[in-house]
Amino acid sequence: MASVRGYLHPKTATGSSSLIPAPPWKYSGDLLTVEYRTDPARVRELLPEPLELADEDPGAVALIWADWQSCSTGEDELLDPVLSQYKEAFAVVRCSYKGRTYSRCVYIWVDKDFAIARGLHQGYPKKLGSIHQTRPHPYGPAPRIEAGARFGATLAAADRRLAQAVVTLREPAQTNGFVNGHPMAHHRWLPSIENGKGLALDELIETGAASFEAGQPWVGDAELELFEAPTEELARLEIREPIAAYYRQVGVVWDGGRLLESGTSGAAAG
Repeated sequence: MASVRGYLHPKTATGSSSLIPAPPWKYSGDLLTVEYRTDPARVRELLPEPLELADEDPGAVALIWADWQSCSTGEDELLDPVLSQYKEAFAVVRCSYKGRTYSRCVYIWVDKDFAIARGLHQGYPKKLGSIHQTRPHPYGPAPRIEAGARFGATLAAADRRLAQAVVTLREPAQTNGFVNGHPMAHHRWLPSIENGKGLALDELIETGAASFEAGQPWVGDAELELFEAPTEELARLEIREPIAAYYRQVGVVWDGGRLLESGTSGAAAG
């Protein structure tokens, strides 16, 4: 009998066509983070059971732009950049599960198919988008990592702009913000192939970095705007109060998560 290989579709005789390789997955990236407060009720409506609002600062949101280079164990993708480079923008809130505070990505857009595939495996609700951000550079007109440096960032999807920001760095900081600073509590959902049968996969999982290294974070201020769009709901997390903005370079390794519980989210399949 023929056997087929590959971590994800398509599975073939060699496995080399698989959209993504097996973990661990390694990432190097430049992150622009803008934190603000919204109506906690708008956060609550995005938290399925058994998740609850975080006890402290329940309306806090982080909107993050990331310019990534990623690879698998052999790191061969770094020498074929179309397979390693991608950009994403994502909205993170905080939540509580059994008395512990978690971060949770509620919206995310990426510009490569392999990033979508990895994200769906990890419980990230990834969609295609157009993401751009200013890159630092030590020469020429690009901003240096220093006080007064200014960075722009934009997000669009389905031909509509969803968000834009201008971040001005002020000084070195102790952290890169607090909203995205916890393990992630995500759901992995897959509807049954039979109509009306609900979810074939319904898992609440915990996931995070297997290892992490990072450069000096910088804090600053942001001018952030969100825009309405017919098929997106990011603007429902309306800006009520700015908190701060941050820039940081990071290196991350992801190598799996753990199951918290299954079959209890109450999410609909349709």
